[in-house]
Parts: sequence; C-alpha cells; structure tokens
Amino acid sequence: MSTPASKNLETFPNPRTGRDYTIRIRIPEFTCLCPKTGQPDFAELLLEYVPDQVCVELKSLKLYIWNYRSEGHFHEAVTNRIMDDLVGLLQPKFARLTAEFKVRGGIYTTVVSEHRQPGWENPTPVSLP
Repeated sequence: MSTPASKNLETFPNPRTGRDYTIRIRIPEFTCLCPKTGQPDFAELLLEYVPDQVCVELKSLKLYIWNYRSEGHFHEAVTNRIMDDLVGLLQPKFARLTAEFKVRGGIYTTVVSEHRQPGWENPTPVSLP
C-alpha cells in the first residue's frame, strides 16, 4: 500500500540553536503539470537553509512535494509557493530554493527564491590555504 501525498509539513527542534549551520536537501524528482498543456514538467529542487528554532522533517517534505504531481503551476509560481510554505513553517534565518526545470521545447528554466530574517547576515566564509 503506497503512502499518500500530504500537504502537512512537520518540524523537529533544531538540535544546535546557538550555531548557524546550513542544511542542504536535494529533491531530484520534482514533478508538476504545465498549466497550459497539462503535460508533466520535471525539475530538480535544491533547498538550502539556516535553521532558527526548527528543522523540516524529511518524510513530511517528501510527501508535501508529491502533492504537486497532479497540479498545474508555472515554474515561477510553484517555486515561490513552496518557498512561502517552508518559510511560514520554519521561520529560518536564511533559505534558498533553486528549481532547475528540465528542457521543454528547447528551453531550460531555473528559478531561485530567497528569504532572510531581518538583521541576519551571512557569516564570512573561511578560506583555508
């Protein structure tokens, strides 16, 4: 019996609230429908975020992403909708969602959506010799 898709994203407490660290989640099999033709659009999503108080639970994220398989969305709209849902749930210090859509009619589309908490600044990267 298969697990049904779900719009319910879940969280768990950030185990290191005193430290800024980055979580990267790659979702290589994102699918939605073209709102014009009804044909499937395929994308690879990369979610990067610096958690504040909570982190996203991965199984709930997988089931949430599955919901889009039967819905029609423009690339720009679906990327920003997913970002809005994640930011609303997680309230991260920083988040970036990159959606790399596969070729359709000879055109590739990449949509990048970002969020920053007011006043949060990215730490200076360490460069080792």
